[in-house]
Amino acid sequence: MYLPEHFAETQLEELHRIVREHPLGILVTHAAGGLDANHLPFELVPEKGRYGTLQAHIARANPLWNEVPDGTEVLVVFRGAQGYVSPNWYPSKHETHRSVPTWNYEVVHAHGRMRLIDDASFVGALVARLTRRNVAADPRPGTMADAPREYIEHMVSMVVGLEIEVTRLTGKRKLSQNRDARDFEGVVRALEERKQEKLAGAMARVSRAR
Repeated sequence: MYLPEHFAETQLEELHRIVREHPLGILVTHAAGGLDANHLPFELVPEKGRYGTLQAHIARANPLWNEVPDGTEVLVVFRGAQGYVSPNWYPSKHETHRSVPTWNYEVVHAHGRMRLIDDASFVGALVARLTRRNVAADPRPGTMADAPREYIEHMVSMVVGLEIEVTRLTGKRKLSQNRDARDFEGVVRALEERKQEKLAGAMARVSRAR
């Protein structure tokens, strides 16, 4: 990933935040058939390993678990807030007319070695945590226990767990840090006016560090 210094994010806490808030990762693997990508919701276990550990599950019918051996190096990409930035949002553009469109975004690349875990208790616990986290804000959150036990056991048997101990985390937050204060604030105002709160909020976070 091309990573200019002013866009690099190195704080582990911030990298973990992006992963937690945007858990649908792109798992990139390379096997005999070439490159492949699977889109999976990941659970982050931050206290396990130097950079944390990622856990997920795949369908037993997915050839990934037969084609990619344990210990294979993999990459997981997590994309955070993102969106188009118009040069018209820069006050300086209306004075110099020397600006072009761009795209602001946050992204985290997690590198590590993957191992597959064909264990019902591991998968059951993982899916239960994933469910609890995603229904926590519901007025009447459901649980896996709402379904018959034999049904849940059957569904769990149809998936396989995987775990990736992260060995390297690379983060990029391209959020107009290369613009002066006027242009930066102009982008934030335009995003807020367009109800793009997530990207505006991401820029507000980097603004506090400027």
